[in-house]
Amino acid sequence: MKAQLSETLVNISTHPDEPTLLAAVTEFVAERIQNPDVLLIAYNGEVWSGGFDLPFLRTRFARHEVAWPFVDVPYADVMPLVTDRFNTTVDGAAEGGLVTAYEVLCDGSDGELDPFADSAEAVTAFEDGRFAPLVLHNVADVLRTQALGELAERYCSKADFSVKSLSPTREA
Repeated sequence: MKAQLSETLVNISTHPDEPTLLAAVTEFVAERIQNPDVLLIAYNGEVWSGGFDLPFLRTRFARHEVAWPFVDVPYADVMPLVTDRFNTTVDGAAEGGLVTAYEVLCDGSDGELDPFADSAEAVTAFEDGRFAPLVLHNVADVLRTQALGELAERYCSKADFSVKSLSPTREA
């Protein structure tokens, strides 16, 4: 399961403002994610106090009154699956964090890409305008999440995955 930076293709684009960035995200979702063969996964991607991804995206799309692009996209958060179906205990304490779960269940090599010891350092980097290491941190997290998702697919039943649609109940 070892992943090296050279094996990981990352396309980066810049945009003059957040609405233009959100339009680019919408286009990316339409082209790459709204496909019947795609299951969008996250690791603790929904709970604002402990997660980040979906609350952040919902807030930014709503703030700019941009339509939610994840209509008919199947989604699963693999954190509950990993913490409920695998033993991620370290030094006698159950650990549910992405990095620890990855180190316990996978080989931990994607951590070599991550310039930060924890996500708090990534927040500081963002605040300081240090974006290159922040990109590496996010790539490492994506690779960790992918590896844990693939592991869960190999060892857990379909019924263990809590898959849901990200479609809103009504359109804007």
